[in-house]
Order: sequence, then structure tokens, then C-alpha cells
Amino acid sequence: MAVRRAAAKVLQVDAGERLLVEAAQKDPAKFADLYEVYFARIYAFIARRSGDRNAAEDLTSEVFHKALANLRSYQWRGVPFGAWLLRIAANALADHFKRAAREVPGGDDHADTSRKAEQEELESCARLFRLVDQLPADQRHVVFGRFVEQRSIREIAQQLGRSEGAVKQLQLRALQKLRVQMERARA
Repeated sequence: MAVRRAAAKVLQVDAGERLLVEAAQKDPAKFADLYEVYFARIYAFIARRSGDRNAAEDLTSEVFHKALANLRSYQWRGVPFGAWLLRIAANALADHFKRAAREVPGGDDHADTSRKAEQEELESCARLFRLVDQLPADQRHVVFGRFVEQRSIREIAQQLGRSEGAVKQLQLRALQKLRVQMERARA
């Protein structure tokens, strides 16, 4: 019975988010609601990786600008809207570090190596977001819940109305698939 209530609650949250997205697609002025919900998460994601408050503010603004500009093309696939925003943020960070690497002539070799490592990490992160988006819906939900929302196996099992073992199996299969695809991308 508790599993059904938890699943119903998740469906209500997903439905509410979906309604917000659909409303914003019809009337861009309603995008402000989505901005309020996701601003802190996107800013924190960017600030942690950029290490620069000004850059984080600029990139966060860029992410929401791109999201608003492309909102009409957004399609609901059962994954939280935040995943789409995080993918845009990862791509914006990768672009930012590419631009920064081009703008610094000469410079310190250690700083260049560090910047290149950060850039490669961000490009890898952006690639990973794209690959997660291609996973089957249940696997995508588990990966997003575990690693983005940092939920427990038990919470995700309740959301999906499945056993904890089934969620662990979904997670294992998703991670194996992502690992293979990431290795292919590196080769």
C-alpha cells in the first residue's frame, strides 16, 4: 500500500512539473516558475565545476537563456526537466573552458594542463548526459534518481513501484551500458 502511495506521489510531482513545462511552452512568461524551481541546483552545479562566482553567474544565465530559447523543442520523456537543464549546463561549461583555453596565450604549463583536464572532464560529463538521455525510461529514471537527486535504492523502488532488487538490477544494467558507450566514445 505504501508503495502505491509513493508511486502516486511521484506521478503527481512529475505531472506537476510536466504541467509547468507545458504552460511555459505555451506562454514563455511562465518560464519564471521553472527558473525558480531549478535556479539553485543549476547554479550550484556550475559553481562547483567552474570555481569562479562571476563565471558561474554568467553561465547560469546562459543556461536558462538557452533553455527558454529552446523550450518549444523540449519533449517530455519521463525524465525530470532538471536533467535537460543539467545537460545544457554541462555543455555550457565545456564551451566555457574551450573558450578560456583559446584565450590564454602561452601561460603556465601547469595551469594549461589543469584547464585541459577540467575541459576533458566537462566534455565527458556532457557526453554522459547525452548517453543517459538515450537509456530506456526506467534505467534513465534510476540513474537520475541515484546520481543527480542522490536518492536511495529504497526511495527509487517506492517511486517506481518495484522491488529494491529490481532497481539495483536496472542501475547495474544502465551503468554497464553507459560504461561501454563511454569507452566506445573514447576510442
